[in-house]
Amino acid sequence: MIPTRTSTPLAATGTLTGLALGDALGFPTEFNDVPSILAKCGPWRQMQLPEPAFVTDDTQMTLALGRAIRTAVDEGLLTPERLVAPLREEFVDWSRSPENNRAPGRTCMTACGLLAGDRPWQEASQIGSKGCGANMRVAPVGLVPGLSEEQRSGAAQLQAALTHGHPTALAASDLTARAVFLLARGAEPMGLIGRLRSYAYENGDRYPHRWLGDLWRYAGDPSPEAYIRRGWDECLTALDTVQEALRHPSPETDPCERTGDGWIAEEAIATALHCFLLFPGDPVTALRRAACTRGDSDSLSCLTGALAGAHLGAAAWPQEWAERIEYRSDLLSLGALWDA
Repeated sequence: MIPTRTSTPLAATGTLTGLALGDALGFPTEFNDVPSILAKCGPWRQMQLPEPAFVTDDTQMTLALGRAIRTAVDEGLLTPERLVAPLREEFVDWSRSPENNRAPGRTCMTACGLLAGDRPWQEASQIGSKGCGANMRVAPVGLVPGLSEEQRSGAAQLQAALTHGHPTALAASDLTARAVFLLARGAEPMGLIGRLRSYAYENGDRYPHRWLGDLWRYAGDPSPEAYIRRGWDECLTALDTVQEALRHPSPETDPCERTGDGWIAEEAIATALHCFLLFPGDPVTALRRAACTRGDSDSLSCLTGALAGAHLGAAAWPQEWAERIEYRSDLLSLGALWDA
């Protein structure tokens, strides 16, 4: 039996705040190697939140997804038909916003340009891309109360697929949302990897036709099951790397050396899990570890913050940090909606 606590108090607010704080902490260190980060920021365990605490497209797109889900749920049960239209609108609006000046990913920008037209969204999806842009924004799907497993899984994969069409992008997004959901519901960190592995095995051949339609045909796979299996297989391999890294934990070593640099979706969730599970009771240190890496540091610390916030709630974060994060009012608004 895997230990489970009661649900985390204020898990949604903690998740969204942690996500944004990690994003802001990792923003100045992205595209830097560890020696350069140490020269710029000093010892990694003492890294301070920048002033001002600006975030990147990771937080901006998380908020876009959150608003789209809120719009869809206001109309009734969450369905693909209700979600696609507001999601397209939010993503396109983000892509055209003057605030979208934080080095946005090429895949997201290309897909959003295509989503602005009338074509089916499957034609806009970048079928060969499994960049971490697919799952760095998915945390809201793990937080919305009252969803069935089919709704949560389908929504996680659909939001990824609008921009990133590679099956690993879909599976990693589903897995990331599942991790947030489990932690917010009180799952203990010590059992998390095992539960995620079980989830990946159970869903390995399940293609969510209702949510994805004929997306699989664009990839050239012989069947929808073969298409989605490729993604889950890569995620299982990534989870194996986390398990192996944690057998011999080395907090002072760059986590990217063990679980990947995080530019692609399965490595992003693997290295975020690695950082979180090195310090499950010390969320600020987990963020700092993720931000001081050679890889996609803002996305890694963003996802690490989401996991830590789901586990520990809003109380995880220093008040002085939380009060000055960019988009604070938007984060708190969605958090309050889903904490209720």
